[in-house]
Amino acid sequence: MAIGPALWLGSLLLVSFLGLADTASLLRRLGKHTQQLQESSGPSLGLSLGPGAVAFPKEGWLEQPLDPFNASDRRSFLQRYWVNDQHWAGQDGPIFLHLGGEGSLGPGSVMRGHPAALAPALGALVVGLEHRFYGLSTPAGGLDMAQLRFLSSRHALADLASAHLALSRLFNLSSSSPWICFGGSYAGSLAAWARLKFPHLIFASVASSAPLRAVLDFSEYNNVVSRSLMSTAIGGSSECWAAASAAFAEVERRLRAGGAAQEALQAELGACGPLTRAEDQAELLEALQALVGGAVQYNGQAGAPLSVRQLCGLLLAGWGNRSRTAPYRGLRQATQIVMHSLGERCLSTSRAETVAQLRDTEPQVSGVGDRQWLYQTCTEFGFYITCEDPGCPFSQFPALPSQLGLCEQVFGLSPSSVAKAVAQTNSYYGGQTLRATQVLLINGDADPWHVLSVTESLGPFKSVILIPNASHCSDMAPERPSDSPSLLLARQKIFRQLQTWLRLAKESQVRHAV
Repeated sequence: MAIGPALWLGSLLLVSFLGLADTASLLRRLGKHTQQLQESSGPSLGLSLGPGAVAFPKEGWLEQPLDPFNASDRRSFLQRYWVNDQHWAGQDGPIFLHLGGEGSLGPGSVMRGHPAALAPALGALVVGLEHRFYGLSTPAGGLDMAQLRFLSSRHALADLASAHLALSRLFNLSSSSPWICFGGSYAGSLAAWARLKFPHLIFASVASSAPLRAVLDFSEYNNVVSRSLMSTAIGGSSECWAAASAAFAEVERRLRAGGAAQEALQAELGACGPLTRAEDQAELLEALQALVGGAVQYNGQAGAPLSVRQLCGLLLAGWGNRSRTAPYRGLRQATQIVMHSLGERCLSTSRAETVAQLRDTEPQVSGVGDRQWLYQTCTEFGFYITCEDPGCPFSQFPALPSQLGLCEQVFGLSPSSVAKAVAQTNSYYGGQTLRATQVLLINGDADPWHVLSVTESLGPFKSVILIPNASHCSDMAPERPSDSPSLLLARQKIFRQLQTWLRLAKESQVRHAV
């Protein structure tokens, strides 16, 4: 899951594994790295306003209640936002609210990517709102359990509602200005839920790669990874799938062999420590699984270390004679490429280190919020990626107990409480039976997360776009000459939908005026 911009996206800040090698952590770091490169490439974030004049996106802070559901609690925190008003048509113009997700938010949120690209043609004011407890919007007092109970999607939506009021006053916005939410991945879910819960505040929402259904055992993720590895349209093949399976089988064989074979494996894959413990072996296998999953999830995007085509090329090199070790050598090379791209000297595979760092209650300002996001998965979403289907090419170790074990070890939350929380989330928001109008749901069919979103129309007031062969949040990325015709067509559809919504908003204003 991916996924907000870095603290300052004008600079390239390579992220660290911080000792975390589990699937979710590595995938999020790949997402962060990819987005950083996308939003830090190209010209400066400064806005050219004529000869010698340059303006920068404005950074601001809102004082928000720590507990918006308890009026007697006077505690508050500062929530960061960014504003790009270069193309704003004025007080009656539309407001594009780009929601932050499980990471820090920077000026790129209002300057680059599709929401910002739409602003000039539609005269929009673009606002980026950082999610509470991530980046610099972390309340004072650290990340202990007493504090984290104020971290949830419901709290984030309450922040959005109060931000709507505060920003309307601050910028003297007309009550008739239509607010349109944008978000990708978890933030895409928030965008859809904002329209669901606050239709009087949010006129419409554009939700990209939004996992609307919470799920404890997310085995469907690797089902899509398997299909994508076999998809010739993006560089996969049945041979590639078989090579991936052979590579993981060879890793498992060497782990079982122990001794010199295990030590060689540690050195060849760049593991930071020994692989003698079963729990550390599982960490390694999860990391390798995430590496392959990440190539699928971010396939073809600028900044992604590996595409499916490149990965398959590595796995299949020298496998013409069906050498048992050829795919393993390709997996080694893929691991080295990703580690180098992320600026890492070695891959941590210590479960004990993972637990210790997740227990650290000190906020990591420029990190990706691993403790916070784990808390949200344990108390709301699940999303634990497993490999239990016989068609999964990876190692079929008991991943779900391992993930649920983190909830218990780090937060003292039992597996049954996590399962109950996931069910409550779906009950509260409706899962994939979203009952909101004027929501546009966009997904790529090569993205493993699309199976938790909505890809078929739910009625006349909800629209969906399923982009063939597209990856996670690819529609929100800055446009490139290499973008596929289907991606370009999807962006045109998004633009036309926004035009339709804004026309409806204008007609509604006229009716109310009369």
